[in-house]
Amino acid sequence: MEIDLTTPALLFPTVTLLMLAYTNRFLTLATIIRTLHDRYDADHDESLLGQIENLRYRVYLIRNMQITGVLSLLFCVISMFALFSGWVTGGQWSFAIALILMIVSLGLSLRELQVSVGALDLLLTDLEEHGRIK
Repeated sequence: MEIDLTTPALLFPTVTLLMLAYTNRFLTLATIIRTLHDRYDADHDESLLGQIENLRYRVYLIRNMQITGVLSLLFCVISMFALFSGWVTGGQWSFAIALILMIVSLGLSLRELQVSVGALDLLLTDLEEHGRIK
């Protein structure tokens, strides 16, 4: 397969937008965790512990999403440098690694979305137990 210097550059806008989305998700979760922590300190409501544990797992997933996204971008840059230097094989391998890391990052993102539904299920279960919804 023939790739040139512009091929790895195609991932730059994608990685940038994904990193922005990942960071926004992280910041939102951080705010929710702080709020739940304060509520737990005030009320000692045991139902909050399940939500907090779910959020902890999601934060770890987002951290790993960000790490693999950054590594993907790094390997894109390495690929471009290798191609610019005339080391085509190194550039191709670096680009292949960047693509694999992007796939891992997106897979982690899918998992985080699945877990976020679990957090909402916890809230709905709590509402059902208290007879607020049927």
